Amino acid sequence: MDGRRAVGQRSPGSVEPPDKRTGLYPRTRAAVRVLPALLIVAGVLYDLLTPQYFTAAPFLSAASLVAAPLLSLRVTVWTGVAGTAAMVLVTLRFALDASGITEIATVATVACLAVVINRLVSLGNARLASAHEIAEAAQRAVLPEPAARTGGLDLAVRYVAAQTDALIGGDLYAVQDTPHGVRLVVGDVRGKGMGAVAAVAVVIGAFREAAEQETTLEAVAQRLERSLMREGVRRDSVEVFEGFITAVLAEIPHGAQRVRLVNRGHPGPLLLPGDGTVRTLAAAEPALPLGMGDLGAWPDRAQEEDFPCGAMLLFHTDGLSEARDGRGVFFDPVRQLSGRQFTGPDALLAELVEDVLRYTGGGGTDDMALLAVRRP
Repeated sequence: MDGRRAVGQRSPGSVEPPDKRTGLYPRTRAAVRVLPALLIVAGVLYDLLTPQYFTAAPFLSAASLVAAPLLSLRVTVWTGVAGTAAMVLVTLRFALDASGITEIATVATVACLAVVINRLVSLGNARLASAHEIAEAAQRAVLPEPAARTGGLDLAVRYVAAQTDALIGGDLYAVQDTPHGVRLVVGDVRGKGMGAVAAVAVVIGAFREAAEQETTLEAVAQRLERSLMREGVRRDSVEVFEGFITAVLAEIPHGAQRVRLVNRGHPGPLLLPGDGTVRTLAAAEPALPLGMGDLGAWPDRAQEEDFPCGAMLLFHTDGLSEARDGRGVFFDPVRQLSGRQFTGPDALLAELVEDVLRYTGGGGTDDMALLAVRRP
């Protein structure tokens, strides 16, 4: 299975995502579709069951206004026609006086305005769709998805943005097959916006070069540190390039059932041996995040861990471990994944994303990057 499936694609049995045009979930969309008709029926009944001086105009006008931003142009037009026709029919029960004509004109005018609103909303949605495509292209340029099979390892990635339809953020990942083994980095930039995206681009670019050239994982981490320091000096304003980056770097040598890790203040990866147990590979020696070298210098030391055949490694950003439910309780990935077995990295990430969405009620408050690696 292709481990590079986009976040928006669903796995079998998953919850259907909200509509891109309206932001509504399937059940809510179904209710909205029938709401204009219910308003028209309610208006007619209200007029029939009340004295002459009561009017159905508010109900019939509301039907068009509900349809305008949420439904198609065709449905909006037919809703306006039905509402106006209903107003005419209930008004003709009595003598057609000035008040009745005014009510009919009001419903018809609102129906026409609803069509205009529908067109404006559609135009805005088209512009948002264009911006979405541009953002997606930018994300693919900054964070190219690794191949599902790299250096003899099975890989899968997911990037789940905290904001609906947002694709660019401060989380990062990169994987590269090198003469020293498969090397990867997963990190989280402090801050948001274009400054965070610029930092991501710097780290990814530096990692691509260093992963090929440096003989040790510690040297790769130092190259990233120097690249961030140079970029910080080059920028004219600290508002443009600020903060730091938590990151974990890994090296999986070819043919060896081991993994080397350098952790710079990032959540430790999870090891899933395949027997239902889950273990956090916490940093043996705590270290400051990348970009904070001016606060202190010390040599990076890679720690080695077993990575047997059939096992999986799950790298993640704090958007996973800091996701909260309605009571404010943090999501515990170790507890959630314990006792479960997965067919591969793609299945692991698909189910994990579903777990988080259910736990948080639809989404977290921070971006979440996930990268899973399996040694066949």
